[in-house]
Amino acid sequence: MLYRQDISGCLLERIGALGLGAGELGALLERTRPALDRLRDQRAKGTEPLLAISARRDDLQALASLAKEFRRFDHVVVLGIGGSSLGGQTLYALADRGFGPKPGAPRLHFMENIDPGTFEALLQSIDLTRTGVIAISKSGGTAEPLTQFMIVLEALRRAVGRKQAAERCLALTEAKDNVLRRMAERETIRLIDHDPEIGGRFSVLSNVGMLPALIAGLDAEALRRGAEAALTETLSAKTARAAPAALGAAVSVGLAELHNLRSTVLMAYADQLAYFGLWYRQLWAESLGKSGKGTTPIRAVGVVDQHSQLQLYLDGPADKLFTLVMLDQAGKGGRVPDDLAADPELGYLAGRTMGDLLEAEQQATAESLMQRGRPTRIIRLERLDEERLGALFMHFILETLIAADLFGVPAFGQPAVEQGKVLARRFLGEMSKAGAKSPA
Repeated sequence: MLYRQDISGCLLERIGALGLGAGELGALLERTRPALDRLRDQRAKGTEPLLAISARRDDLQALASLAKEFRRFDHVVVLGIGGSSLGGQTLYALADRGFGPKPGAPRLHFMENIDPGTFEALLQSIDLTRTGVIAISKSGGTAEPLTQFMIVLEALRRAVGRKQAAERCLALTEAKDNVLRRMAERETIRLIDHDPEIGGRFSVLSNVGMLPALIAGLDAEALRRGAEAALTETLSAKTARAAPAALGAAVSVGLAELHNLRSTVLMAYADQLAYFGLWYRQLWAESLGKSGKGTTPIRAVGVVDQHSQLQLYLDGPADKLFTLVMLDQAGKGGRVPDDLAADPELGYLAGRTMGDLLEAEQQATAESLMQRGRPTRIIRLERLDEERLGALFMHFILETLIAADLFGVPAFGQPAVEQGKVLARRFLGEMSKAGAKSPA
């Protein structure tokens, strides 16, 4: 396996009252069987593109060719929001830890929000004559990326002219009539098709995530290979207990239903997984938060949040499930010189590596949580690379799909948010009317 999952810290025998008993877990795992059977059937028949994308390789050559064109720029601005951006940002963190891209690759800027000040700062800080733009919107009608795209496109026009601006842009949207597609066709901007059967928050392994990954110099085949391995691990398991995603879903839903744990904290002990926590947060929240069901996902980063949230986690309300994502860190990184650690209070650090300290702290957090009776799951990886990150993506996609079945809600769609979009358009209309009535 590319990762190891340990749910012993969620069991009654390990943590006491808030843990699941053997009978409770067994009953929950039995309830996952219909979802597993359905997923196996969909995979075998090829009726669910989400379960087929990890095995695909036919599309990667064309995407690699596109990526090569964008790699000639110094900057690539990726416009989108939610599922159109978070997966790409998670992937990009493998290539750029915040100190610059890989040699020969451009710096990618993922612009999610519509904060005017942020966009002004971006446009003032990059050389637009050395910049490419990718606009992503599955529906092609989402107001935020459309607004982003029109403003950035106008800035590009001023910098390089209308024709060259269009040549530096690409729009990724569904192959049907929509605003973004009409705009791109009118401006002769290249278009590629978003898979209509894969929702935005599930799209990281499609061209939505693979194109930015390839531009950044990552191995797209390894990403999908890892995802396929995780998919096979769960769907080929002979029992639900041996299916990692089913086991994770059973624990999450069981703790919510039986012990009223209404929050789930994903705490990754790796800076490169900070955006993974945000990707997971959207996936879990939008997929399961329906009809009064679901649990609230919380992103945390270790060890940083040990100094900002751990007090609450250990001594506050006992209403959370903790998932700690750990890398094997012992022996890695720089070593503390003995002479600099000569102070008696630093003796425990002398000769130790930074990785030794991180390893000790992540283990200590897990043990502290379990000693306080807090349900704690551990997912451990030997290292973080494309293959293992792909496996993590697929694990949580499958866990979410199975959890939706257990909660009895549809995993796809987000109907409740539509009201906010309707109101935003109404308020914009009212602003326009007010402006028309204002004196010159």
